[in-house]
Amino acid sequence: MKRIVLYHGSNKIIEKPLINLGRVNNDYGQGFYCTKHIELAKEWAVDDRKDGFVNAYDFDITGLKILDLNDDKFSILNWITILLEHRSLNINSPISMDGLSFLKRNYHVDISDYDVVIGYRADDSYFSFARAFISNSISISQLEKAMYLGDLGMQYCLKSDKAFSQLHFKEVVPVDYTDFYYKKLNRDRSARENFNKIINVTDSDGTYLLDLIRKEK
Repeated sequence: MKRIVLYHGSNKIIEKPLINLGRVNNDYGQGFYCTKHIELAKEWAVDDRKDGFVNAYDFDITGLKILDLNDDKFSILNWITILLEHRSLNINSPISMDGLSFLKRNYHVDISDYDVVIGYRADDSYFSFARAFISNSISISQLEKAMYLGDLGMQYCLKSDKAFSQLHFKEVVPVDYTDFYYKKLNRDRSARENFNKIINVTDSDGTYLLDLIRKEK
């Protein structure tokens, strides 16, 4: 039996998470999103600028089918493809439409059969990085640099009845928004400022999405 501790930040106490309550258009689809880092969960808990809670869980991962997007067999392009397939994206340019079609053909990962998905968390600032890449504004290497700017860490998305059955509530930790809401804002602001420095420099030696599309043809 292998156990880990996961944390979920929320505006409520959640002793018994339900599989069908998460947003369908979240990073990895509908599921229950957690992190191994309690400080990050505290920031999630105060998204609405009010005091919140960190729910702590004991998670038995024995026998679960886990997709870890940090595995060497996956790349940043697999992650961004999954993200773009699940999050709502307003595509209004031919380059973006061609880019999304290319990514789906070449970097799609079927996550439907997994109990748990582990990967980057794409909050609003990170999703702007994805939009910039698919519009051919930044290169692959610039996208990879951008992903580390906010130091958001990895998130665990529980997606199956089996995974939910092996998640057990431990305790709840109250969170004061006056501390952690501003930490969240500062993290986001820093990520955006650093991203603007990246996007304003042309990566003349880098590979852009349009380059990949042209090679396929």
